[in-house]
Formats: sequence, structure tokens, C-alpha cells
Amino acid sequence: MYDFFHNTNIGLVILTFIEALALLVPLLIGVAYLTYAERKVLAAMQLRKGPNVVGPFGLWQPFADALKMLMKETIIPSGSNRLLFLMAPMLTFALAMVAWAVIPVDDGWVGADINVGILYLFAISSLGVYGIIIAGWASNSKYAFLGAMRSAAQMVSYEVSMGFVLVTVLLCVGSLNLSDIVRAQHTVWFCVPLFPMFIVFFISALAETNRSPFDLPEGESEIVAGFFVEYSSMSFALFFLGEYANMFLMSALTTILFLGGWLAPFNVEPFTWIPGVIWFILKICVVLFVFLWVRATFPRYRYDQLMRLGWKVFLPLSLLWLVITAGALMAFGWLPNT
Repeated sequence: MYDFFHNTNIGLVILTFIEALALLVPLLIGVAYLTYAERKVLAAMQLRKGPNVVGPFGLWQPFADALKMLMKETIIPSGSNRLLFLMAPMLTFALAMVAWAVIPVDDGWVGADINVGILYLFAISSLGVYGIIIAGWASNSKYAFLGAMRSAAQMVSYEVSMGFVLVTVLLCVGSLNLSDIVRAQHTVWFCVPLFPMFIVFFISALAETNRSPFDLPEGESEIVAGFFVEYSSMSFALFFLGEYANMFLMSALTTILFLGGWLAPFNVEPFTWIPGVIWFILKICVVLFVFLWVRATFPRYRYDQLMRLGWKVFLPLSLLWLVITAGALMAFGWLPNT
């Protein structure tokens, strides 16, 4: 059986398919229950109950919502480009899924342990803006197009500072491999020496995923839900799932870059008894909780404030910290062997 799966083309295809399912099925279930968790957390912070009708404690609510979406009609505007209109949500959702191919959930537990994992994630995140722009243009709606333009400008603005943050981490590691980045934090997590970069990265992740307080592309008060205003049923659900899958991805990336990935917080028993994948999931849940906490706490930024924060605060700060980090590594001889 081992020879069939590892030494034949058909076996390799089947094995890859099984590995993909083992990663994507829990991820999709997690995305479904993230919507439930968001509603419960926001309800608790606003002294409400939240979902509590469908199933015990409302636990079946995500599946009820999914069934409702499946039962609804897909409405395509008469003036839209039908092909691109339907392709845009599929592209957004697919990109949110394929990015997980290089995410290591434990030591050796990774779909593709490539040496340029960071570059792969950069490429995928850069492509993500296309789905949103195509959706805004193909809808043939001025509100959708305005939302798409806002989102494109916002994603490009904050990707610059995120890039400098990643370069700062890579300087300390000397590798583009995500597993190597985690192993380099065996002594101390990078959130300690690179704390300003940790904060910049997390806030940029909020802007990159169009989450509050940076949810201007979906500004209900002025552009009526933004780039997916014309979408309904499963095409809307794909955008919805893509946004929450991107939240999972950014939380996983924050965990890998700054919170030690699958490593235990203290290298002593009983912490080392807990499997690495459990630590990885717990850290992602903590970061996701902060995503929800921010939404319940902060009001939406004005658009000029959003751009000023990205270009006049985060970009100079990340560039300055990159120079300081490189100088410190050179001065004290801490440059990793590459």
C-alpha cells in the first residue's frame, strides 16, 4: 500500500487529495463556526444572547445559515458581465483556500514544505485583489465599483508595510521557509524583540481582510455593502467564506511569524506534553478573538484616516524598524547562517 501511494502517479494524486481534504474540511468547519463565535462574542460584549435557537446553545446556526444560502436564488443583474460576475467570488474563495498549502500546523505537518513559502503567500495575497475588482466592475453598479476601488487601494497600501514586517522577520531567520521561521523562535518568540512590528502586522492584517475598524469597502452607511452589494445566495456566501478564511489565514500567519507557531509557550512540562497542533490552534483562536474584540470596540475610520495611517505612520515605522533590526544584527554579529 505504501509503494502504491508513494511510487505511482495515481497513488500520489490520491494521497495529495486526501491531505488536502484533511486540511480543508476542518478549515471550512472552523470558518463556519467563526461566524457563530463572532455573533456570540459580539452579543456578550453588547449584553445580548446571540444565536441560541437552532440546536443546543445555537450550535447548528452556521449550518442553518448555509442551508438558507443554498436554497436562495442566484440573482444576476441584467447589465452585468455574467461570466466575470460569477467567477469573482469563486476566485476569492479559491485563493483563500490554496494559501493554506504552505502553512505548517505542526513540525512536519505541512502540505508543501517549500523553501519560498513567504513568497508564495505574497503572490496569493497579491492576487486576492483581482477577485474584488472583478466583482465590483462586473456588477455594473457604481456602489460595487466604489467599494472595489476602496478595497484595492486599501489592500495595496497595507501590503507595503506588511512586506517590510516580513523582511524584518526574514532577516532574523535567514530563510523563506515557514517551518524554519517557527523553529527560529525556539528560544524567544519574535513578538518580544519585534513587538512594534507585531502590532503593525496585526493592524495591517485587519486592513488587509477589510475588518473593523477598516471595513470601508463594505461601508453600509455610504456604499450599501460595497463590492458584493449585487450578490446573493451562494455567490454572496463564497465572498463571506473567503473573508473569514482570510481571517484564519492572517491569524495563522501572525502565529507563525510572531507567536512561535506550534511551539509551546514554555519549554517545560506539562506544556511540552501537549501536541504542537493544539498549541497552533489555540494561538489562532486567541488572535481571532482579538479580531472580534476590535470589531466590538472601535468605530469605523474615515477613508483619509485609513490612508494616512498606512502611508504616514506604518510605512515609516516599519522601514525604520527594518533598518534598526538590520543594524543590530550586523553590529552584534547575530546574522543567521544562510
